[in-house]
Amino acid sequence: MKTILLSLLMTSLAIAADSNVQDITVKDIDGKDTALKAYAGKVLLIVNVASECGYTPQYAGLQALHEKMGGKGLAVLGFPCNDFGGQEPGSEAAIKTFCTENYKVTFPMFSKVSIKGDAKHPLYAALQSSAGEVGWNFEKFLVGKDGKILKRFGSDVEPDSPELLAAIEEALK
Repeated sequence: MKTILLSLLMTSLAIAADSNVQDITVKDIDGKDTALKAYAGKVLLIVNVASECGYTPQYAGLQALHEKMGGKGLAVLGFPCNDFGGQEPGSEAAIKTFCTENYKVTFPMFSKVSIKGDAKHPLYAALQSSAGEVGWNFEKFLVGKDGKILKRFGSDVEPDSPELLAAIEEALK
């Protein structure tokens, strides 16, 4: 019995490691379905964001990354989440207004997602199955052009950090 369970667990882990985020459909900040296949061939930086967090000023750095590297094939994708400290309590409309007015955000923003527990959004279920549980707002997942997860960066890694920029540059090659 233990051998069977171990085999099933190993199979599940192998499948999770092969997760391709391009197979997932999400809702944009305006509630429209968006297939992540639309980003095929681009490097993605997927970030769980929050408007009332100590890391909220990272929006400025994410926008700068979008402007600097968007033409090179990087897409920054923001996913608001209220799971950590209740720091994203507003509606999608309020979030959109906040981001636009305070940080001039033009990179794609999406509807609020749940990251923790049984109600985990499919995107974050896939990301976390490969890279571990998200612990706070503004954690970053770097996804390759093929939709496979390359690396994860913690909340404290700023968008302009040499570590993140080097990983993005490598992924864009």
